[in-house]
Amino acid sequence: MNELFNRIASSAETDEDTARQSVGYILAFLREESSDPAVETMIAETPGTDEALGSIGEVDFGGGGLMALGAKLMGLGLDMGQIRKVAEELIAYSKSTAGEDTVEQAISSVPALAQFV
Repeated sequence: MNELFNRIASSAETDEDTARQSVGYILAFLREESSDPAVETMIAETPGTDEALGSIGEVDFGGGGLMALGAKLMGLGLDMGQIRKVAEELIAYSKSTAGEDTVEQAISSVPALAQFV
């Protein structure tokens, strides 16, 4: 089991597959909403991200912004508390592997997301 998905599954009280897919949706949302190179650096330097993105296939948020991301995550069966835990663990893990400055830049490049994490 990947350390990232294990941490998320434990913290958010969900299973590994849901943890993996939730990370995939969050990263896909970051990619769609930001052109900042820090997003790609964060993804490249965080172990498990390729697997997470691969678990969701092609995804289109349809211009729905943060609400569309929330709908995808709730569609996995996550409630708002679990979604927050997923985001917190993803950010903490990414900071430990990609660096705090890179992750802060990636998150701040998406204003709609930055206000929640």
